[in-house]
Amino acid sequence: MTGTTPDFEEFVAARGPQLLRAAWMLTGDAHLAEDLLQTALAKIWPRWHRVATQNPEAYARKVLVNTFSSWWQRRWRSEVPHGEVPDSVTADVFPAVDLEHSLAHLVHSLPGRQRAVVFLRFFEDLSVEETAAILGCRPGTVKSQTSKALSVLREQLVAVRNREEDAPCAGHR
Repeated sequence: MTGTTPDFEEFVAARGPQLLRAAWMLTGDAHLAEDLLQTALAKIWPRWHRVATQNPEAYARKVLVNTFSSWWQRRWRSEVPHGEVPDSVTADVFPAVDLEHSLAHLVHSLPGRQRAVVFLRFFEDLSVEETAAILGCRPGTVKSQTSKALSVLREQLVAVRNREEDAPCAGHR
């Protein structure tokens, strides 16, 4: 990174992996997560002299979430065209999906705002007030978005577990 100050480089080296994990939790895609983190760091760099004296990690997290939110609002979130439609539905050959993987997938299926709230509240362990400050909304909005997201996650987890129970046990030891 040419033209950077050593403390910015140290911050990126020290906190980069955690920020990349945060970006992945928001996007659900490794490549988009890298782009999101790079964009956020590019936004932080010009303000680094001011940010470094306060709480750079909180600022970086806020920039990540806000950048993700602006991307999410602009992105077309409808059908993705495919070349061919399959003739028939095929059974899932790997029905025993690891719970952690299932949960990550379910979190990624949430709408962007709910995903950001779940990420900040439960993965970053922030309070309702801290989450509201980062998202620029009221604590009541955070609470309602959290409630809606958890309700959807509960329903989807029950559906995943039911599919796993109904799946044949072939291939299990």
